[in-house]
Amino acid sequence: MPAALEVSAVSHFYGEKQALSESSFSIAPGRFAVLLGLNGAGKTTLFSLISRLFDTRHGTIRIFGHDIRREPGEALRRLGIVFQARTLDLDLSVCQNLSYHASLHGIGRAEAMSRIRTLLAQIDMGDRLYDKVRSLSGGQMRRIEIARALLHRPPLLLLDEATVGLDIRSRAEILAAIRELVHTEGISVFWATHLIDEVEESDHVVILDKGRVLADGRVDDVVRACGANGIREAFATLSGVASVAGGAAR
Repeated sequence: MPAALEVSAVSHFYGEKQALSESSFSIAPGRFAVLLGLNGAGKTTLFSLISRLFDTRHGTIRIFGHDIRREPGEALRRLGIVFQARTLDLDLSVCQNLSYHASLHGIGRAEAMSRIRTLLAQIDMGDRLYDKVRSLSGGQMRRIEIARALLHRPPLLLLDEATVGLDIRSRAEILAAIRELVHTEGISVFWATHLIDEVEESDHVVILDKGRVLADGRVDDVVRACGANGIREAFATLSGVASVAGGAAR
């Protein structure tokens, strides 16, 4: 089976400013992988390239073997995305938001409702189906966005700073729900964050700093290669950060 995500020598420029430089890594199917980097490291730029919001002019990106430039339909069909910015319509109900997304993917009404109810039950939101989105908490809105991203059953899910602005409990619950989906459904997850305490020893980690990939592999392998006592110390060593405190890579 091809890699869930393969990024090869990808660079990106905003005018003359280089945001990504020859970035390469791959993620195996059925893994929880973390894109770890400071704010401004290039995480959102990379996600914009993977999702085709930006055109890939330097390097190649493949999703389960499908080149996103040559086969965008096949590649994006296998991808679900949760962006950092909230994108739900606050004046519509949970059901209306999800049903509209399902229709964009050509999912019939009966099948869509079946999938919606199943996904909402999995994220403990089954009783909020007909509630207006504006009545939900930040953490609940994020759960709905995750359910929306999974409606067309993509084997790869991208989440860009999915817990930003949430309280500690909501962060932990969302992270646990995503990890459970990896375990039970076998999906691949690429989780972008600047929070080191969201990384576990069994994860695959890609460390990005100033547009460059500094490390790519299992957390314990990265830590061992750096001669560090943990991922916090390894990140500080690789990125040149004097100290990494409070759970955040800063």
